[in-house]
Amino acid sequence: MEPVVFEVARGITAIDTFFGGRQRATAAYLLDADEPAIVETGPATSFEPVVAGLERLGIGRTDLAHVVVTHIHLDHAGGVWRIAERFPNATVWVHERGARHLADPTRLLASVTSIYGAETMASLFGPVEPVAAQRIRAVAEGDRIPLGGRYLEAMYTPGHAKHHVALVDSSTGAVFTGDALGIHPPDARVLRPATPPPDYDLELAVASIERIRERARGASVLFSHFGPVEEVDRICDLAVERFRSWTGAVGDALEHTDDLDEIMQVLREVAHADAETGAGAALDLQAMETLSSLRLNAMGILGYWSKVREQRRSAETGQAS
Repeated sequence: MEPVVFEVARGITAIDTFFGGRQRATAAYLLDADEPAIVETGPATSFEPVVAGLERLGIGRTDLAHVVVTHIHLDHAGGVWRIAERFPNATVWVHERGARHLADPTRLLASVTSIYGAETMASLFGPVEPVAAQRIRAVAEGDRIPLGGRYLEAMYTPGHAKHHVALVDSSTGAVFTGDALGIHPPDARVLRPATPPPDYDLELAVASIERIRERARGASVLFSHFGPVEEVDRICDLAVERFRSWTGAVGDALEHTDDLDEIMQVLREVAHADAETGAGAALDLQAMETLSSLRLNAMGILGYWSKVREQRRSAETGQAS
């Protein structure tokens, strides 16, 4: 398979990871600098397309200096260990809450396998091995990753996950959004929220979107799924609307049922309406399911409402006492 690479901003080139065997589903990004960096690796199953893309861009085994991930979910970071093995000089950067899971992925693997099953886990993501702890650097809000001639600034953006950061490029102002804005297929105006368990939180997600909006104005946002968007206000407005509407639909449904299958059907209807009203191009619905399944979204939103109810009960109990 020929590598697919294309420039998305000055000194930033997207590499198609061919996640799940599909084009234009997940991107890694190479930043051209004195110390070249890749943002996102995709899963282990994307190792060959990513390496082929890096080689096409002139990055040899000793050239890559940094591997940076927005969060540790396997479609973004499952291949970090293989990229780190291939490029022995590269330092691995991840949010401080995710660092230990790259060094010891046992709990992460157990969680993912419990959701997807062993067979899908193996075929979609491939194996996950530890990254040597001495090669991992943890980042938090405001930390800068120096690349030589430019840097990446970490911006803490929870809501999708507690260990999620967006990354701001100092040279162009472009923001790597990870999953903070959801899933946005190229050439379509549809956006699907990404609300997986166990960390999804609506208020944190909206606050993160607004932070990204402020930092990316006048530049662009770079989706991991997939590619650049220059209409920053439009896409952020759409993201806020979608996260609120999906979460609200589940909240309304919970007045009648908490059955997961019924909740999934509610989201299926919301997703269908979103596609009808927002699409600028035909959608690959199976690809959307791979990137952001209705089941995972339903589980995450149910978990959010469970936490909201518990907080309300605690507040009422406190007032009564």
